[in-house]
Amino acid sequence: MNGTTKPRPLYGVAGIDEAGRGPMIGPMVVCGVLLAPTSVGRLSSMGVRDSKTMTPSRRSSLAPLIKSVADRVVVKVISASRIDEAKVHGTNLNELEVMAFAEVVRSLRPKVVYMDAADVDAARFRDRVRQASGLGDTACSFIAEHKADSKYAIVAAASIVAKVERDRLIKVLHEEYGDFGSGYPADPKSVEFIRAVLSEGRDLPPIVRRSWASVQRVLDELEQGRLV
Repeated sequence: MNGTTKPRPLYGVAGIDEAGRGPMIGPMVVCGVLLAPTSVGRLSSMGVRDSKTMTPSRRSSLAPLIKSVADRVVVKVISASRIDEAKVHGTNLNELEVMAFAEVVRSLRPKVVYMDAADVDAARFRDRVRQASGLGDTACSFIAEHKADSKYAIVAAASIVAKVERDRLIKVLHEEYGDFGSGYPADPKSVEFIRAVLSEGRDLPPIVRRSWASVQRVLDELEQGRLV
């Protein structure tokens, strides 16, 4: 025996999606859900659909049901500081998503994987994930499409779990840093949180994506205000 472990055979159908791509505060969460082919139909009967059309409470009630029928669920959390660090070294968010999706595929080892494409070119995103996953030379089939969470229940399931996990992490961060809202640039509470920190001369906490243009806009507004 040479001590090497034979990889698990490819199995099942997987869906992968993310939550928290656009916020100025908080992490991005990538989730992969693996089901037996015979179980995929159960998702629709459970009411799984595009997570954006659901209330947070409905997503929260569905997440444990999805986990109960799934063979495996994998979650990857990409922190704000990791996003900033990557950008300093020339790695943008699309590339981080490719790596995270590839890690999930590598962990799940599905026969078929459906993904919500993070790139404007869905085929390019698919090919990059395939190559980075190490499963490109196997029989694993990769499908990446825009708005895949509204087309495939398996991707919608991953989206729901990802959003519920991100919401949970945001609540934990609220306990430590105060209520900064959702973290999205359109949320006045999130913008005011950053404005207050900067106005008081404090350093932005590591939960803020300092490299984000929306954060820089707040900084520029304050600087202009001081010069007037």
